[in-house]
Amino acid sequence: MKKLDYFILSTILIIAFIFRLYKINTPLADLHSWRQADTASVARNYVKNGIDLFHPVYDDLSNVQSGIDNPNGYRMVEFPIYNAIVAILYKIFPIFTLEIWGRLTTVIFSLIIISIIYYLLLKESSRLSAIFASLTYAIFPFFVFFSRVILPETTALAFSMLAIFFFYQNVEHKEKGLKSIIYYLVSSILFAGALLIKPTIIFYFFPILVIFFRKYKFSLLKKLNFYLYFIITLVPLFYWRAYIKNFPEGIPYSDWLFTSVNTAQGLKSILFRPSFFRWIFFERINNLILGGYLTVFMILGVIAKQKKYLLINFVFSALAYIFVFQGGNLQHEYYQTLILPVLAIMIGLGVSFVFDHKKYFIHPIFVSILVFFLFGFSFYFSYSRVVDYYKYSQELVQEANIINSLTDPKDKIVTDRTGDTTLLYLANRRGAPAIFKEPIELKDLGYKYLITSSDTQIKRMGSDYEIIFENEKFTLFKL
Repeated sequence: MKKLDYFILSTILIIAFIFRLYKINTPLADLHSWRQADTASVARNYVKNGIDLFHPVYDDLSNVQSGIDNPNGYRMVEFPIYNAIVAILYKIFPIFTLEIWGRLTTVIFSLIIISIIYYLLLKESSRLSAIFASLTYAIFPFFVFFSRVILPETTALAFSMLAIFFFYQNVEHKEKGLKSIIYYLVSSILFAGALLIKPTIIFYFFPILVIFFRKYKFSLLKKLNFYLYFIITLVPLFYWRAYIKNFPEGIPYSDWLFTSVNTAQGLKSILFRPSFFRWIFFERINNLILGGYLTVFMILGVIAKQKKYLLINFVFSALAYIFVFQGGNLQHEYYQTLILPVLAIMIGLGVSFVFDHKKYFIHPIFVSILVFFLFGFSFYFSYSRVVDYYKYSQELVQEANIINSLTDPKDKIVTDRTGDTTLLYLANRRGAPAIFKEPIELKDLGYKYLITSSDTQIKRMGSDYEIIFENEKFTLFKL
């Protein structure tokens, strides 16, 4: 990279950082707050009780997520590297709240992703494609929002992109000796970390395979270090997945992620149904993420001929991920976080393709104006939908404050939020995010209070339980 590239990239990173500071201090009650609360509560419990990577716990003590009572609150999903980083930062620098540190941690890792996108496109395509790809990731609303949430996806992405970056250095610069070994080990360890944080990142093996092929061509299968790389990356994941089976109460039910979505009528299969393609590719990727018009550049980036085939393999990674986890991708927007680098890369390639062939259009100035307006309109249409993601319920925050003031920090509480742990997190209490047993059974399990906004549930409680607080929104019972 030249000095000009460092200047351009630095400018883009500063812009990206500023965009991600938008509402960074809001309560943890915005879009997908239940999932963010689960992640943040692991970090908060690390702050309270010390960091134990092999026994992460969160605030949900019920059987809602796994079907098995979870009195210790085990959270056995991703290996809690991200949560531990947030807890450590908060303990060392308590100048910000835990929530701000959680968001800032995600922001920092997103800046790493932007940097690697710029570098790869600069080396594999052109400076113009690098600028537009990294700028897309830096400023487009969907990219920005999911680059500052308290979720582990962006951290896993950054680890995988760093793994690709170091392995790329090893092969492209034809490193030998100790330096080559260091790049190789760093890459494999980073990818192992990425898989531990988020196993779904495994589809980013496709670019790694291409880089291996560049180095060894068809003698690839004869090389021991090819197999060793995947042993290093996969063994920790297999160990972790085998280990967490000792805590079935802490493993959420997840079979539906492959084929089904939750509806009012229960689980419904969407496997390769027309509705799946419409929602993912048209509504979600085209309209929501890319604002409609950027899809033109994305498609051009996919179909444009490339001198080398590293970048197109990112597309295979994205498609494999989408088609394997159809239920998860359709159910939750945050699942698309893992394909955002791919979309940005293809957009950068598409814009570069247009400018490289501007002689075929009416006038070069017309091309520049057209690209500018397409980006502008796309940003506007995406923003008009994503801006609502930042909104949160003031009433929910007030309810949490009331619970916090009327109960003891060690009291276990029950809420009627059908599995949503947001209220538990905001109130800084452990307990159950749903009334999963009869009140008398909950009392026997050590729960002290029950919070409900359901008139039916209030009538069922009757006069058997003391009302501690009530208003037009909810009632707090003592069990």
